[in-house]
Amino acid sequence: MRILIMGGTRFIGVYLTRLLVAQGHEVVLFNRGNRPAPVAGIAQITGDRTNPNNLKEKLAQEHFDAIFDNNGRELSDTQPLAEIFQNRVQHFIYMSSAGVYLPSDQMPHQEGDAVDPKSRHRGKHETEAFIAKLGLPFTAIRPTYIYGPQNYNDLENWFFDRIVRDRPIPIPGNGLHITQFGHVSDLAQAMCQILGSTQAIGEIYNVSGDRYVTFDGLARACAVAAGKSSEALQIVHYDPKKFDFGKRKAFPMRLQHFFTAVDKAKAQLNWQPKYDLISGLKDSFHNDYLTSGGDTAEVDFSVDDEILSVAGNK
Repeated sequence: MRILIMGGTRFIGVYLTRLLVAQGHEVVLFNRGNRPAPVAGIAQITGDRTNPNNLKEKLAQEHFDAIFDNNGRELSDTQPLAEIFQNRVQHFIYMSSAGVYLPSDQMPHQEGDAVDPKSRHRGKHETEAFIAKLGLPFTAIRPTYIYGPQNYNDLENWFFDRIVRDRPIPIPGNGLHITQFGHVSDLAQAMCQILGSTQAIGEIYNVSGDRYVTFDGLARACAVAAGKSSEALQIVHYDPKKFDFGKRKAFPMRLQHFFTAVDKAKAQLNWQPKYDLISGLKDSFHNDYLTSGGDTAEVDFSVDDEILSVAGNK
């Protein structure tokens, strides 16, 4: 297949590009050209996806069997791309988010659950609805928290920063909120499994790890991955309502239960996550955090110190 990847040089796109090339596909990347391609010699088209005229100029004469839109956040990001390739592509695979789901008392989230019209990810759901209405042969993917080497979101590294320096871990609430991590390599593999699957056309799939973990449990898992004692870890719980952090981020995850069922993806895509939480976190710690010098980097712990001083643990 000749495949277009929107982006392709950061995190998910890097893993996906390498897998597709290894499988013998012809892969073309579309991006601003600010980062090197993850595979030497791969074709790249340089352009600005936020400029519909530029997008049309660069892509209207191109032919692709499949398209992976990994970095469209709002409908305005994807609508011009979808319209260019209407009736001209076999499969349009869109990276959505489990963040579209409406918070619920009944968990885990399943693909048919209600969506939250006020979610900061509502643009993702608007895009899902648009490409479906347009008649594109699409598949949408809804991951939860994605982690792994090259993660540019401060997620697992937030825990590692504190653990390697033997600092307390300030966790909002009682630490029992349940969440879910999915390794980027497993996500990329699921994306490859979607390709060429007629059953996947018109479907939405939750893709993540197949186990859930509490906030406290995640902190302890990160400690184990970093070679530290989980029993010796000092976790400090606090009430976030007692603080005014402004735009400062005190914790890397939403304060709610947030996890999905991945049974549909496993059954229909013949897919199984390779990484459990500990092995995935070890991959991040050893093959990214340490190699990038995270353990010696200067880190701003001022928000932590504010929390700990009020909690009487400074």
